Amino acid sequence: MQLFPCPFCGPRSESEFHFGGDAGNHRPEGFRAVTDGAWAAYLYERDNLRGAANEIWMHMACGEVFRMERDTVNHRVAEAFALGQGGGDDGMAH
Repeated sequence: MQLFPCPFCGPRSESEFHFGGDAGNHRPEGFRAVTDGAWAAYLYERDNLRGAANEIWMHMACGEVFRMERDTVNHRVAEAFALGQGGGDDGMAH
């Protein structure tokens, strides 16, 4: 079992969390103006790079959403930030 650091509740079992996607993957704007290609790119096209990743997670126990910096190779968590903290963009899809 891996422990993830909820910025609100502290370290918890990974089974309490839900993956929300890559931080910074912004939803295309304009309901009718978005092309099928732009929508497909938003949903499916990922670099899937090895190493450091910024991800959005939800802690299902408290319902809070946060950004976590995690290594995709060894799964080590560097830091977890409440959205709007931790420097720069909150990473939420708009």
